[in-house]
Amino acid sequence: MANAGLQIVNRKSSIVNQKMAPIFLIGYMGSGKTTFGRRIAQAIGRPFIDLDQLIEAQEGATVSQIFADKGETAFREMERDYLRKASQNTDAVIATGGGAPCFFDNMEFMNTKGLTVFFDLSPEELLKNLRNAYTERPLLKGKTEEELLKFIVEMLEKRKSFYNQAKLKVNPAREPIEMIVSYILININALR
Repeated sequence: MANAGLQIVNRKSSIVNQKMAPIFLIGYMGSGKTTFGRRIAQAIGRPFIDLDQLIEAQEGATVSQIFADKGETAFREMERDYLRKASQNTDAVIATGGGAPCFFDNMEFMNTKGLTVFFDLSPEELLKNLRNAYTERPLLKGKTEEELLKFIVEMLEKRKSFYNQAKLKVNPAREPIEMIVSYILININALR
């Protein structure tokens, strides 16, 4: 059954490529934007860009180092600039950092430029995904599971109004990748 879904996706991918609008994946850290973004890009024959990885490669420093050395304001300005550069690749699937939609006019820009997809997971689902990321993500270091859940809930509360502006919402913890890809294909075709 899954293969049949993928065949439908592959038949429609040429239509998607003709639309030439970037697909922006937004959501909280640990929501699966990078993992599923790669799979979505591969399934529809588009390039994949992870915005944080692009920034790190171009700046020669990790996001954590940039925050520490230059501060959050400088990072967010840099992030805005790289978001605009990345979106010039009009057929790309772009995974943004969790905070990117929440600063400047980034969310409005992404909604105007292409299709925005919110990876909408519950705090408990995010906690499950982030349990093994304590060493990779400085914001999580030293937190107990209870503290981490509280932190996730508080951050989602602050960001949800931005995330909810997305044109689509998906939950990769509950929906198969084939369904998410098909849903994105249908909606990208409706854009233009």
